[in-house]
Amino acid sequence: MKNIIITGMAICFTCLTACTKLDVKVESEYTSDNFPTTADGFIAASGPMYTQLSSKYAVDYWRLQELSTDEAIIPARDGNYEDGGQYRFLHKHTWTKDHPTVKNVWQWAFSGVTTCNRILTLFQKAPESKSKQTSLAEVRTMRALYYFFLMDLFGKVPIITSFDNTSLPEQSSREAVFTFIEKELKESLPLLNTKTGQVTYSKPVKWFAFALLEKMYLNAVVYTGRPMYTEAVAMADSVLVGGAYTLDDNFINIFTPDNGPQVKETIFAIPYDTYQIKGNQFSRFGLHPGLVDKYSLLFRPSIAMSTIASFYEKFNLTGDIRNNTWLEGKQFNSDGSPIMISTTNKGLDNNYAGPDPGAKISWQLSFSKELKLRVDSSMDLGNDELAKASGVRGIKFYPDKNTEPQDRNSNNDVPVMRLADVMLMKAEAILRGAAPTAVKGELQTADVLVNKIRARAHAPLISGITLDGMLDERAREMAWEAWRRNDLIRFNKFESAWGFKTDGNTFHRVYPVPASELTLNPKLVQNTGY
Repeated sequence: MKNIIITGMAICFTCLTACTKLDVKVESEYTSDNFPTTADGFIAASGPMYTQLSSKYAVDYWRLQELSTDEAIIPARDGNYEDGGQYRFLHKHTWTKDHPTVKNVWQWAFSGVTTCNRILTLFQKAPESKSKQTSLAEVRTMRALYYFFLMDLFGKVPIITSFDNTSLPEQSSREAVFTFIEKELKESLPLLNTKTGQVTYSKPVKWFAFALLEKMYLNAVVYTGRPMYTEAVAMADSVLVGGAYTLDDNFINIFTPDNGPQVKETIFAIPYDTYQIKGNQFSRFGLHPGLVDKYSLLFRPSIAMSTIASFYEKFNLTGDIRNNTWLEGKQFNSDGSPIMISTTNKGLDNNYAGPDPGAKISWQLSFSKELKLRVDSSMDLGNDELAKASGVRGIKFYPDKNTEPQDRNSNNDVPVMRLADVMLMKAEAILRGAAPTAVKGELQTADVLVNKIRARAHAPLISGITLDGMLDERAREMAWEAWRRNDLIRFNKFESAWGFKTDGNTFHRVYPVPASELTLNPKLVQNTGY
């Protein structure tokens, strides 16, 4: 799959236009005399839609979905990582229509739609073949995925299905977008590949379409006002009965730098490569320079990103291997020796008022759960050693010693859909009213499904799980996988106070239409509240 994306890079740059700029002349390496006719030809031509997806998924898209929740935070540290307040605005829910990340994600997703429309136009003109029909279904499914992102983040968006249309598009209601995505996925399903493994890794196979429909149906009350929990269970069973995926024995392996098609749990992932497919920078933003030797890193990581205490405290189950995806407290090298930081009394604690502020000391690196602001208005922690070590650090996407030192992009592929999520969604749908169903002779209640996940994590089994408990289960299992905002909204918890956030306005459940897009297309109407 990485080769597919790398090949696609050669022709992707002509596709990067926002939805309001549909009159740009596009060049292609394919002409009417050179349409793709083989499976390899269709794969090469479809590369740009995957390239576009990887370009911002693990950065800008991830930030909208995670920094707006209690799972991740980027505070300022003595002015560093302030970046115009954009991370603070996401955490505090004070973003506006001018927020740069909101604009970037709108344009990224609609560029994905435009890319898919361009490829569809090309493929529709190709000679008939089985490869053509499968490829058309894959492109439509990818377009549906981009529209799912747009519907989830922005609510009302234009539905654009033609690459040749140069008129300004009208907005559609969120429910209409939901119906469009559902139709695209259902019509594509019979033609999508059922194989898993190296050949189809990170391509939209039939099981991915089922999983995406399950995600939509679980959230249908949010998107359309109509509960569709029975339908969500049916989509889950379509994946589970198929038996194409199994829970990986080792939770940690799912996210390591060498993850890939050998992980039998991943239904759809975005492959990243430190040199060729850039965009995974979890190690760059979320560690600490004192961890360089422990993880054999060739670069100096920043101290920017962590989680907050109340979220970390959910990782409290005895024996749960997922507890090990966070770094908290005193830190040690892999050989057991303490990680020591050379500093001064004042360098350790800027509030030091003792007799010898410049005295040299050696301090063992210790990550604290609490984030104590020095400047409230800018959400600034300060920049002494204690401030640098404030916040629990995440290593779920395990630090990659082969990260390229200059741009600091890592090799960890990032899952979008995996089997554990399918199982947890089914469990939640049952708790919300759908009937339990049997899969391969086993009646799957909510407890049964959750306990499969817990057993894999070596956590205590549960009896009588509640909806509140389910939200915590999803937090432990799906942390930093770009689903927390989606979950909190569905559980009516997005307006709760956490960290330094107190805003409780429900209109923040969707992001604003970017100001620049309103200027380019006067047919767009701003979301309520903005």
